[in-house]
Amino acid sequence: MEGPAPASPSKRMKSTGWGLVTMAFRVRSSKYRHIFGSPYRKELCYENVHITRNAHDSNFCAVNPKFLAVVIEASGGGAFLVLPLEKTGRVDINAPKVTGHAGTVLDIKWNPFDDNVIASAADDNTVKVWRIPNTMHSNLTEWAVDLHGHQRKVTNIEWHPTASNIILSTGMDHKCILWNVEQAEPLNIINCHNDTVFSITWNREGSLFATTCKDRKIRVHDPRTAQVAIDGTGHQGVKASKSVFLGDTNRIFTTGFSRSSERQYAIWDVRNMTKSLKTEVVDFSSGILFPFYDHDSKVIFLAGKGDGNIRYYEIVSAAPYCHYLNQFQSSSPQRSLGIMPKRGCDAKRCEIVRFYKLHTAKDLVEPVSMIVPRKSDQFQDDIFPPTASCVPSLTADEWISGQNREPILVSLQDGALKQTPTITTFKAVNRPPLARSSTLPTAQVPPSVNTEINKEPASLKNIKRLSSNDEFVTLSSDPANNTCTIENHGEGDVSTAKESVNKTPEKVMRKSWAPSSNSSSADDVTSNGIVSSSPVDNSLPFDQNLIEGSSQEIADLLQSCHSENLTEIVDAESKIDTKNGLEPENIHSTTAVFKSNVNLTFSSETKSVESDERRIHVKKVWSPTPISPSSLENGTNQLDAELRKAYFQQVEEIKSLKEQMSMKDKRIRQLEEEICSIRQRVNSGESESNC
Repeated sequence: MEGPAPASPSKRMKSTGWGLVTMAFRVRSSKYRHIFGSPYRKELCYENVHITRNAHDSNFCAVNPKFLAVVIEASGGGAFLVLPLEKTGRVDINAPKVTGHAGTVLDIKWNPFDDNVIASAADDNTVKVWRIPNTMHSNLTEWAVDLHGHQRKVTNIEWHPTASNIILSTGMDHKCILWNVEQAEPLNIINCHNDTVFSITWNREGSLFATTCKDRKIRVHDPRTAQVAIDGTGHQGVKASKSVFLGDTNRIFTTGFSRSSERQYAIWDVRNMTKSLKTEVVDFSSGILFPFYDHDSKVIFLAGKGDGNIRYYEIVSAAPYCHYLNQFQSSSPQRSLGIMPKRGCDAKRCEIVRFYKLHTAKDLVEPVSMIVPRKSDQFQDDIFPPTASCVPSLTADEWISGQNREPILVSLQDGALKQTPTITTFKAVNRPPLARSSTLPTAQVPPSVNTEINKEPASLKNIKRLSSNDEFVTLSSDPANNTCTIENHGEGDVSTAKESVNKTPEKVMRKSWAPSSNSSSADDVTSNGIVSSSPVDNSLPFDQNLIEGSSQEIADLLQSCHSENLTEIVDAESKIDTKNGLEPENIHSTTAVFKSNVNLTFSSETKSVESDERRIHVKKVWSPTPISPSSLENGTNQLDAELRKAYFQQVEEIKSLKEQMSMKDKRIRQLEEEICSIRQRVNSGESESNC
C-alpha cells in the first residue's frame, strides 16, 4: 500500500481523524529578506585600473568615504593607486600612485579614524603608513611611518577598531606583531603559530583578536599579554581559511574547506571552541570565501574568489544562528571586494552595504550596492541604527594600560554622536620582555615595557633633549664684585675642591613639559618643568620662586643683579678663568639664557659653606613663553639673535638625524638583499651537490 505523497516545500501535512489536511508553511519574518544587489552604471565605475595579478588571498582594495585605494601592477617594487571617490570613469594611465615599497604590496587598510591615513603591507618585510593629501599631483614616495620587525613578507594588517594608532600585522614568519604607530615601535610579538597565518580579525571593542592558521587551528589571543586565550580545531581542508568576529556576540564566523574540498562556513563560540555551533556546506567551488559582516544589520556576506555571486545570511542569537537570505548573481567573476564603512553608505537609497568589485578579466572596479527596498523616502531608523564613527574611543596609551571601550557611535541621519561609551574594563597589564630572535636590523624594542606611558610625543622629547643642557654658575658673595663664573660639569655634580661640607641632594621633581601659564597654586608651583613646594610670590621682579633654602645674602645679590640689568655679568665674560674650559661663545650664550629665564636651585646647606663663592645649578630648558616688549626695549635683541642661532642649529641637527635614518634604512635594505642572494647561492649549491 502506497503512502501519501510527500508534501511540497511550501506546505505541511497534518494528520487528523478525518484524513490529511494541508497547512501553509510559516515563513520566518525578516526585514532583510528582500535585500538585492544593484551594480552602478558604467560611467560611475573606475576603468583602466591595472589590478594586480598576485595570487595572494587578500582584498587588494580599501575604501573610505573619501578615497578608493587599489593595489596595481607595478615594476621595480610595489605600488597602489589612490583615487577620490568622485573621480569615476576612465583612469589616466599616468595617474599619481603611492610608491615606496621594495616588494609587491599584499594588503592595504585605511585608518578608521583618519580618512587620509592608509597602511600597506608588502613583500619587502615592512609595514608603511602613508598620509594621503587631498589632491595628488605626483607619485607619493615619502611615507609617514616605516615599521620593521618581520623577517619575511607581511601578508595581512588590521587597524584597531576603537583605539587610535594601534595596528596589527602578520607575516610569513608566523608572527603577529602589535604596533604603536605614533611611536613607531612594537608593543607585543605573538609567536605561537607553527605555520602560515591566513587571517586576523578584531572583536568589536578590540580586547581580543582571532587568527586562522594553516595548521587548521583557530586561536583567540589577548593582545596585551601576547597569550592564547582559547583555541580550537577549525576547517580540515588544506586551502586558506578566513574569519571574522560577529560584533559583540562572542562568536566567530569562519569560512574554509572540508577534507573533500567542499566550501563551508562555521560559527564558533569563543567561550567553548571544542566544537562549532554550526557547520554548513556552501558548494563545491574552489575559490576562497571572503566574509564581510555588517554589525548594524546583523547580515554577513560571502564572496568567493573567482565567483560572480555574493551570498548573504542573517545572523541570529539562537540556534540555528544563521539563516540564508538570498544572493546577488553576476556573469563577471570577481578578483576580490572592498567594503565601504557604514558611515559612507547612502541612507536615502536604503543602502546598507556598498562593495567595490575588482573584476578578474577586466581592468575595472565596479561599485555594487546592497539595498533594502522601502517605499518611503524618509530616513529608515530601523535599518540604520547609530553606527561606528571616525572618533576613537581610546588613545593608544589608554588601551595599552588595559582599558576597553565600545566604539563611539554616530547617527546617519544628522551626524550627531550617540552613546559615548564608558570604561568597561580596566586591568593593569605587565607585559613580559619581548623575545626577538631576528638577525636583521629591526625597530628598537625595549627589554621590558613599563606601564607608565610618557605623554610627550617622541619629536618633542627629541627637541627638548637637543635644546637643554646643565651648567653651573659660580657667583661671588662679595657685592662689590658681582661676577658670574660658568663652568661645565656633569649633571648633578655640585661639589668643588673648596667646599668641605657634604651637601644633601636637592629635592627637585621634574614633570613632563607643558606650556607655561599664569595660573598657579600654593601647593604645586611649576616653572619650565621644575616643581617647588614653596609658595610663589609674583611680586618679585626676579624669578626667585624656585630658590629653596637660599640665604638672604644671595637673594639680595640676585636682586641687585636684576636691577642693574646684569650688565656686570656680561662684562665679566672676558674675566673668566680659562681653566674652567669654556669657550667665549658658550659663555656669551649661557649668560644670555641666564638673563632671560633660568631655573635656579640652591642646596639647603649653602649657608654652611665657608668659601667666598656660591655654586648655582642652572638648568636650561626650552620654554615657549613669548618675549615681552619691555624686554626688547632693554636690549634683548642680542638674545633674539642667540635664540635664532640655537634654533637653526637644532634644525640642522634634526636634518642630519633624518639623513642618518634614511641611510640606515638604505643599509637595511642592502643587507636584506645580500642575505637573500646568499641564501639563493647556498640553495643552488646544495641542489647541485645532491644531483
